[in-house]
Amino acid sequence: MQTREGQSQPATIERPHERGQVLLSLGWDEVFADRFAALPDRDLLPARVAIEYQHIYRLHAEEGELLATVSGRLRHRTHSRVDYPAVGDWVGYRHTQDSDRVLIHGLVPRKSRFARKIAGSVVAEQVVAANVDTVFLVAGLDGDFNPRRLERYLVLARESGASPAVVLTKTDVADDVAAAVATAGRVAPNVPIHIVSAPRNEGFDALAAYLQPGQTVALLGSSGVGKSTIVNRLIGEERQRTQEVRARDGKGRHTTTHRELIVLASGGIVMDTPGMRELQLWDVDEGVEEAFADVEALSLECRFPNCSHTQEPGCAVIAAVEAGDLLPERLASYLKIHGELKRLGAQQDRLNKLAEKRKVKVATKAFNRHSPRDR
Repeated sequence: MQTREGQSQPATIERPHERGQVLLSLGWDEVFADRFAALPDRDLLPARVAIEYQHIYRLHAEEGELLATVSGRLRHRTHSRVDYPAVGDWVGYRHTQDSDRVLIHGLVPRKSRFARKIAGSVVAEQVVAANVDTVFLVAGLDGDFNPRRLERYLVLARESGASPAVVLTKTDVADDVAAAVATAGRVAPNVPIHIVSAPRNEGFDALAAYLQPGQTVALLGSSGVGKSTIVNRLIGEERQRTQEVRARDGKGRHTTTHRELIVLASGGIVMDTPGMRELQLWDVDEGVEEAFADVEALSLECRFPNCSHTQEPGCAVIAAVEAGDLLPERLASYLKIHGELKRLGAQQDRLNKLAEKRKVKVATKAFNRHSPRDR
């Protein structure tokens, strides 16, 4: 903070109990208070990102809802799109005199984040959600239940730092709920599994128990699995639009078109997200280790430390598959994910080398332009 004489004064660090109830209900705590206090600008106000749409943000702040954009100074400091605010982020903002929008000048370091590779051929990271405490991995039992897809979501959840819980929906039309629960348990061992049915109004009380005051729960899953229906039941009103799944192929559409942070009357916070048609992983080495802990443990017993688990003699992983202790589908999924990460790493290395070449080329041109020439 600057005085009239232009001299810097130390900012007052406000602890959680010194903030109003609005921020506390949004999840403000000691961790965020300390991180917010460490931002370069000292005269900012804290707020949490509720919605982001084409670089226009809706913030929840102590003074109410605000529209915001990122300041030019912050844009200049950012190195990639992951440095821009995402839904769930805490930011520092300041009012402007000539606009009805506030400017975001700082991004508070995240406690957790969900990141994936941008869909398509672009090699870049996208933050899907930030500062989530629990993530519901939602899967429908209406004929589109895919254990391998659930594995990928679990890898993402494990890497994020949030606690996962599996939510199986549409149990009223499932052929064998017990079998689906058992399959989910094999895919996600030691992870809570909940079953819900909207027509029967079953299972929602167990989900509501996660939404304690200040706790943030996000829902991840494919289109048509029932995420918006769950959000509506947790909110207590039909706020999120829902659509019927197509009967001919069991596919759903993107009912939710953007990520949104919703504060419940109970004090919890729920984040709805669009269904993901394509879930490409990004930098999830730790997530793979946790989600495939059984395969990782077996690999320690392989004869060769760099075993690929495909054809080497003395491979404990292959032996477990042959003995029926590990499902071949699970090993195939593990190897597929590792293959994706290896290709992604190669693409990143190639882009980094090209970027370094461009830097050298630009520096060389600048040097030649300004250096004395031989006469």
